[in-house]
Amino acid sequence: MGNGIAHVFAQSGFNVELFDISADALERAVKTIAGNMDRQIAKERLTTEDKDAALSRLNTGTDLATSVAQADLVVEAATENMEIKFQLFKDLDELAPEHCILSSNTSSISITKIAAQTHRPDKVIGMHFMNPVPVMKLVEIIRGYSTSDETMDAVVTMSKALGKVPVDCNDYPGFVANRILMPMINEAIISLHEGVAGVSEIDTIMKLGMAHPMGPLQLADFIGLDVCLSIMNVLYEGLGNPKYAPCPLLVNMVTAGKLGVKSGEGFYDYAQGPKNAVVSSQFA
Repeated sequence: MGNGIAHVFAQSGFNVELFDISADALERAVKTIAGNMDRQIAKERLTTEDKDAALSRLNTGTDLATSVAQADLVVEAATENMEIKFQLFKDLDELAPEHCILSSNTSSISITKIAAQTHRPDKVIGMHFMNPVPVMKLVEIIRGYSTSDETMDAVVTMSKALGKVPVDCNDYPGFVANRILMPMINEAIISLHEGVAGVSEIDTIMKLGMAHPMGPLQLADFIGLDVCLSIMNVLYEGLGNPKYAPCPLLVNMVTAGKLGVKSGEGFYDYAQGPKNAVVSSQFA
């Protein structure tokens, strides 16, 4: 999601430093951003001049200190791993200017716990963008225990400047979006696991019966089954309710490396690309 967030900020007129530990990942990110902008141009939602201007505002780097040296706002979009995020925020706290707001795009991890890794908890907040970022309007704004009103107001204002709709919620496991979405996905996996229906049948029923644009099993593949499992574990551990226990089938698939689109196979097989997905052979 990092490239999508960088895309939206650059397109909205902000100078962006896109950081990753991998130069190859950064190269792929810029190509993805340019390709997505080309699609906007084809749909007459962006001009070639706007694309060139946005890309000129986008810089990349593999040195964190250099990337955040002049930052007013950091949006962290690392993998949904608590240890990685905690260490990253410790580093950001040391390297970013004192006035800089540190935000996280975490799907479920406590903002209060993330803020506790810093000496500026009043300037730590959640900015949970929806995927794909250039298309989806919502930004879920999560206030940690010590997040100041000034930080909240600044981030809400910034979100609106991006053309997004900020909606605030409190810092509880999964926040709102994933506290509701992930148990639904988990229940769909349980239904498959227990033989209630097959992959195509479950997704078709939810698409046609509930007007969902994508079935829950295919959506899980696009999110990443490892991410779904991480969020379910946060809900289960944070709320202590057995209804949030991840389905054993989900656990086994992640263990086997069947992570969805990112690995080429999940509930669907993506050998011919995401648009030509077929039900994975293990569920056929």
